[in-house]
Amino acid sequence: MKRYLIIVFLFCFKVINAQETETQFSISYDALDLKSVLLKIEEQTDYKFFFQDSWVKEYTSMSGTYESTDIKALLQDLFNNTVINFYITDDKRVILTPNTIIYDNLPKGFFGKEPNDTIVKERLSRKAVSPVFRNPPRSSNQKIETITIGKALKNTSRRNFTLSGYIKNQQTGKPVPNVLIVVNGENIGEESNTDGFYEVQLPIGSNLIEMNSMGMENIKKRVVIYNDGSLNINLNESIELLDEILLETEINKNVEEVVTKTEVDVEESKNIPLALGERDVLKVATALPGITTAGEGATGYNVRGGKSDQNLILLDDAVVYNPQHFFGIFSALNPFALGDVSIYKNGIPAAFGGRLSSVFDLKTKDASVDKFKGEGSIGPVTGNLLLETPVVKEKSGLMIGGRGAYANWILSSLDEESLNDSEASFYDVVAKYNHQIGKNSKLEATAYWSRDDFSITSDSLYVYGNRALSLGWNYRFNDKNSGKLSLSNSQYNFDIEFDGDSDDDFELGYRIDETELKLRFKYLYSDRIKFDYGISSKLYNVRPGNIKPLGAESVVTPLEIEKEKGLESAAFLAAEIDLTKKITLDAGIRYSMFNALGPGNQNVYQEGVPRDEGTVRETINFDNNENIKTYGGPEFRLSGRYLLGEDFSLKAAYNKTFQYIHILSNNTTVSPIDTWKISDLNIKPQSSQQYSIGLYKNFDNAAYELSLEGFYKRSKNILDFKTGAEVLLNENIETEVLQGNGKSYGVEFLLKKQKGKLYGWLGYTYSRSFLQLDSQFNEERVNNGDFFPSNFDKPHDFSLVANYKLTKRFSLATNFVYQTGRPVTVPVGSFTFDGSEFAVFSNRNEFRIPDFYRLDIGLNIEGNHKRKKLAHSFVTISVYNVLGRNNPFSVFFVTENGEVKGYKSSIFSVPVPSITYNFKF
Repeated sequence: MKRYLIIVFLFCFKVINAQETETQFSISYDALDLKSVLLKIEEQTDYKFFFQDSWVKEYTSMSGTYESTDIKALLQDLFNNTVINFYITDDKRVILTPNTIIYDNLPKGFFGKEPNDTIVKERLSRKAVSPVFRNPPRSSNQKIETITIGKALKNTSRRNFTLSGYIKNQQTGKPVPNVLIVVNGENIGEESNTDGFYEVQLPIGSNLIEMNSMGMENIKKRVVIYNDGSLNINLNESIELLDEILLETEINKNVEEVVTKTEVDVEESKNIPLALGERDVLKVATALPGITTAGEGATGYNVRGGKSDQNLILLDDAVVYNPQHFFGIFSALNPFALGDVSIYKNGIPAAFGGRLSSVFDLKTKDASVDKFKGEGSIGPVTGNLLLETPVVKEKSGLMIGGRGAYANWILSSLDEESLNDSEASFYDVVAKYNHQIGKNSKLEATAYWSRDDFSITSDSLYVYGNRALSLGWNYRFNDKNSGKLSLSNSQYNFDIEFDGDSDDDFELGYRIDETELKLRFKYLYSDRIKFDYGISSKLYNVRPGNIKPLGAESVVTPLEIEKEKGLESAAFLAAEIDLTKKITLDAGIRYSMFNALGPGNQNVYQEGVPRDEGTVRETINFDNNENIKTYGGPEFRLSGRYLLGEDFSLKAAYNKTFQYIHILSNNTTVSPIDTWKISDLNIKPQSSQQYSIGLYKNFDNAAYELSLEGFYKRSKNILDFKTGAEVLLNENIETEVLQGNGKSYGVEFLLKKQKGKLYGWLGYTYSRSFLQLDSQFNEERVNNGDFFPSNFDKPHDFSLVANYKLTKRFSLATNFVYQTGRPVTVPVGSFTFDGSEFAVFSNRNEFRIPDFYRLDIGLNIEGNHKRKKLAHSFVTISVYNVLGRNNPFSVFFVTENGEVKGYKSSIFSVPVPSITYNFKF
């Protein structure tokens, strides 16, 4: 009935073309709002305008000059960049309408037939009705907001328009991916991408849109669209469905992904009992197959039989050289600041390079853009606080976190008398700023600092620290193209002060600094083909070491090793291709190149003789930025996946990688005073090739994950040292270096349970790691040139991590680790010379220290779940090494009173209880 009343009303007016010839007039206005312009037209003409102030108040500062024009031409120009239409009656009334059009005749096809159609249809076709009068789909009694986009045009031929925008979480301000956008009554459905962006084609006129997402409240909106436009949506979390959503999202991701990555759940890591109640995502990673350390309290990680320097650890694209505090007992990365932790160890994407074994890709979470938030903890060793605050509401936020230690009491409690008077402390600070610049652009900036101070003896002070800075600009060009430009800077340094009773007091320092610029693009060619490509360049600046006297009475001679400089550049291209519904390939190539640069001096040694100071043939001097040596080549990356079923797949991968930087350490484990050395004229870059194949299977609707994977890796130019080598402050370090071949192989098994009251995993790795140092010269040959076990060769590694929910607030957690003892070199005999006894040692790494095992238990207590309270609390009561196992960390031998004696040292040889209070607001 309403439709026909409107029709009768419209026919009461005469067609505007039938009006008398318009009167010509002139008008000029400058910097006026739209309402003032309309009133000025009324003053100079006989026309009267009818509108609501709310329709015109947003249009300000309008200017124009018209000479001898008619009212229609003037108004068309005036409203051209607005959503306002107008209708002029025969009595000189001008009726304004926002978005819509007033018709003075029926639109073509209004009754469902064309003028030449002689057949009267029984019912109106919905598609034939003018979009202005088209009936919207019927819906429930739920209140639905109506939003009008654009301005209706009489003569437009377009019947569809584009609606786009971003979908965000109302509570966190973060983008919501995978939101399904469905247009009721139309065969239209789209999905938001990982940035929360969506784009959907809508027919002109009224559309009822439904937005559905797991974990979020579903909403409906009526959108009346006349032109292309944007609409940003905020969704509220659905609390009732939250637990269920976390378990069901990307249910078979581990099976379907082509390049397999190990992910550590940052939130779940709080439930795993670790040393002194500290939350540590990197320590949790070592409980997963293929990732281990040389021993308890050792810094660095060994991935698939690789050295600790073969892992690229990134924090928001910036390298962190030493991500650990306090001799490796604690992580140097604030767990509250981390959002995603991904580890690539079997298939490394072509976008990453510079390391042989793995990539630890750590991403900080975005700061809140809608409200002030905080999180913190108080434990027996450290205090931690992280704060988030909006800077520009709904657009930008700032996150700042800091952690400090009060750890001196630990050293006095260790089973080592020489450490009782020692001191140690550390801190780390992280800050992040994120800003959404329009709908397609995002800026991120991260800064990180860490520092450790420790004094093992009263006369020595050791200080080491990291710095990492990164700036990233993400830009989305269109639905298919996006890119990121990132600039990062990283620094690692250490300083030693020795102030004893003698006259040899000194200060010693070391520093490595790198700056990288990287441009990365992603291109969605089609639903079946995706490209990832880009370029990067990294500049190294190394101060290999300097020493100077401390105090006026010191007799130490100052010495500074020549600075080193290197440029590492790369270009990469990768494509993920769905060959069939079951077979997907990720094929990539990375071409890397390294230039060792001057200034500096490089020794050239005689051929056919061992390298030493007496066999130097000549010394070449290189000027600043002069190329000393160039290395490089193609790095092939290939991963494939074959779906044996919906939840069962077979995967294989091949990686070839180069590494142009080496760690200099003749210790069994990495220490804070180990130095890094770039490749040059005499030290070649490392390289490796790795093959892997595995089966991935989910059971019981992904309640259980099972994987079994084998790998084989061959390496070249792995760096080691001659027995008794002097590493620190050595001007001719190449005379102490040995480079050889490495090989490692193994099988990794993982069974993970993700649903129900019991959560956790069982992991087992059988792996071997060997090194070969062969040469034509006896002094450069180890173990007769045969392969021998590396320092971190541990054939058997078993881990069990479990958390059982007793109630919604109480849970029990346990962590059990068993590992084969690592290799050592021991005395097998002795001889007497000049009245003293000297040891005769075995072949390198021929024996092993006792096996390692440890059991930890913990009780986790959640605070009450009231919605309105100051903060949510979480308490962890744990006992580390509950069995009191005296696991040897190292074995060493000394000669005392003419006799060779063996000793072993251990860390945490007794149960260590702790209680940690966490809070979040």
